Amino acid sequence: MNISIGDRIRALREFRDITQDQLAQRSGVSVDTIRKLEQGVRESARIGTLRALARALDVQLERLVGQPTVTQQLTDDGGLLALRDAIQDPGSLPGVLGDDDLEDPPSPAEWAEQVRAATETYWTGGYSSLSSTLPGLLRDGRATARQHDTESVWRDLALAYQLAASLSTQSGHPDWAYTAVERQLAAAARASDPLLEGMGVSTLSWVLLRQGRWEHARSLAERKADALEPRRRGATPDELAVYGNLLIAAATPAARADQHDEALHLLTLAEGAAVQSGPTRAYGSAFSVVDVRTQKVNVSLAGTEGRPAAALAAARDVDLEAISRPVHSASYRVDVAQAMYQTGDNAGALELLLEVEADQPEWIRVQAGAAATVREMLEAERRRNSTLRGLASRLGVDPAL
Repeated sequence: MNISIGDRIRALREFRDITQDQLAQRSGVSVDTIRKLEQGVRESARIGTLRALARALDVQLERLVGQPTVTQQLTDDGGLLALRDAIQDPGSLPGVLGDDDLEDPPSPAEWAEQVRAATETYWTGGYSSLSSTLPGLLRDGRATARQHDTESVWRDLALAYQLAASLSTQSGHPDWAYTAVERQLAAAARASDPLLEGMGVSTLSWVLLRQGRWEHARSLAERKADALEPRRRGATPDELAVYGNLLIAAATPAARADQHDEALHLLTLAEGAAVQSGPTRAYGSAFSVVDVRTQKVNVSLAGTEGRPAAALAAARDVDLEAISRPVHSASYRVDVAQAMYQTGDNAGALELLLEVEADQPEWIRVQAGAAATVREMLEAERRRNSTLRGLASRLGVDPAL
């Protein structure tokens, strides 16, 4: 049995014991739209509308749209539940006696190389592969830190937890991600690295954003950016990269709250830092002018009323070939496809989404925004489009409208 978004809205609304009129008042979404969604007259709505309804119903967007919370492939030596157990390891809690290590941990150099390889796997979209190796990586990292209590080992352990937080969030488990960020920040403190702590706050802001906690997401990132703002002369690329990533982290929730001018101001500051730093890879992430410009496209689409024309205008300044991370390229192209669809270019949007699916078949299946756009396209299609329906089916969108 297929459960539609309207079914979920009605069930959650009735569970909260509120009327359609009350939900409309809480969300700012018209009661007519809510009624049509619940009655199945409409199968979807714009992503901003869905976010507003999710927030009013006090649930995460992923719950409302039915985002998959599993990886595509089953593995024998790991998986998302194993990742949860590695993140929430009871033996790592104060006062709890954990199991003794059964094997010698890797050397610090071997451990650092494993973290580097896992980071590359994440940014190329190999989520199933990473979910099978990351649980063991975390366990090895904790064992290596116990045996080699050095700042460099703690630094790599912080980066491993950053990966765990990112993968958990992408897989629809932001609560696990929050615990992973706690561990990331604790390891960063042991590494005595303020910039590493800054990246931890950037990760935390993203997790809070996915939890719907926009105000916290913005304020934490902005405050940390202010604290780490580098001097204009003599700033290192790493300092500029962490500062810029925090500004980007603050801009997205600002736009979600319809504060687009403030979001664009933050991104203008971030772009200035990127010009000064040049393309930089630091602390498990990348930072460059093109990374900032892709976010201008993203924030133009955010909020209750997105600005798709502004998003397409911003996209003209993006050099697609300069985007260094495959997953980031895919995310940017999904944003462009959404803007194309919202400005009437349905064929162009579908072509671009199929291109993204060909490049990142595993990544796109866990993207709530991509599924929401396809669902909206499918509902609006007046004639049978087998290509669109095939994509909808692969993304878990019910094709039987």
